[in-house]
Amino acid sequence: MQAAFLPDRGVIKVSGEDARKFLDNLVTSSLAPVRPGVGRFGALLTPQGKIIADFLITEAPAGHGGGLLLDCPRERAEILATRLNVYKLRAKVSVENLSDGLGVLAAWGGEPATALDLAFPDPRDGALGWRILVPQALAPQACALIGADWREPSDYEAHRIACGAPRGGVDFAYDDAFPHESNMDRLHGVDFDKGCYVGQEVVSRMQHRGTARTRIVTVEVDEPAPAAGAAIVAGDKTIGTLGSSARGLGLALVRVDRAGDALEAGDPWLADGRPLRPTAPDALRAAAVPHPKAPA
Repeated sequence: MQAAFLPDRGVIKVSGEDARKFLDNLVTSSLAPVRPGVGRFGALLTPQGKIIADFLITEAPAGHGGGLLLDCPRERAEILATRLNVYKLRAKVSVENLSDGLGVLAAWGGEPATALDLAFPDPRDGALGWRILVPQALAPQACALIGADWREPSDYEAHRIACGAPRGGVDFAYDDAFPHESNMDRLHGVDFDKGCYVGQEVVSRMQHRGTARTRIVTVEVDEPAPAAGAAIVAGDKTIGTLGSSARGLGLALVRVDRAGDALEAGDPWLADGRPLRPTAPDALRAAAVPHPKAPA
């Protein structure tokens, strides 16, 4: 097993008598299954359905003060806390940004030798491993307790990319991308059966009508890889943008129709003049076929 402390992650705590109901009414995932040791993936959206911040949610046990803990991008932590406070109104809820004292240890490639209080399996994909919420100073000790070898954040980045899990801010833009575009629907980040939440109408419409025109796909990248943000061109058309990459793999946000057309035409994908190859071209071709519209 391997583990790395992720300095780009922060933690928000939502507590109080109304905390669970309050958060469940706002975010894309259902909080019903969330308990200590169990997490869910979700996001807070704008009313127009675009991602303000995505996060993993778990519950702190009573010994750690209870409440719901959100493992979120550190650069979005204060933005997320501020937006949640806007929605608080008269709810009996407290929102705290704990990022200066509590961080995230990611562990993958096995099962922890010891169960830690603030640990839970990554709900996006079993291959991503475990999340452990811990102060940075105690991260090496937690790593030893679970029987993992200490690794660098770059090692986890390579693992995340290989698993096809996008990272906001590099693979998609916050305040601009819809959940479908960042593959949240495929990573168990949207509950289509729950009640209303902010942006729900837009997300449900995209799901019902199959109108997501862009998707994140995994690509093979020749080293040295182009920089994140490089335009991907096929034939005479720009079909997308390269995001993060490591060790011969990358994530790309592409227009599925244009990408599918390029595959059918045999046009190579190029970013900064260097070739990219989708790892699952058949799945991309299938995604490029328009869904039949539902009856009005």
